[in-house]
Amino acid sequence: HVQVVESGGGLVQAEGSLRLSCTASELAFDDYGVGWFRQAPGKEREGVSCISRNGHLYYADSVEGRAAVSRDDVAHTVYLQMNSLKPEDTAMYYCAIRRNALCSPSWRQIDAYPYWGQGTQVTVSS
Repeated sequence: HVQVVESGGGLVQAEGSLRLSCTASELAFDDYGVGWFRQAPGKEREGVSCISRNGHLYYADSVEGRAAVSRDDVAHTVYLQMNSLKPEDTAMYYCAIRRNALCSPSWRQIDAYPYWGQGTQVTVSS
């Protein structure tokens, strides 16, 4: 039974930073692309970023330049560093594991990710 666990969310003031972490059990985590999504109340879940097994990176326009996704295959962890946070970044953030090693094509496609975590809440105050 694959379990995906996110951590690192919290309450932060605007212009602050957070680093989210994602780990997975019962899965060769390092062999797969890993995505980050977020969902704000009343809004659809949207893709934030994705990192392929080979290190290719993808970002939503809304976080480009403020977010950095990375993976530590020794620690079996993927990170999402978020800087210059804005109130509109407030959402539940989810980590998800893709069906294959690459984020392409269609890294934002939700059904390309069979494994999801429960989410970690990020709240940015103005």
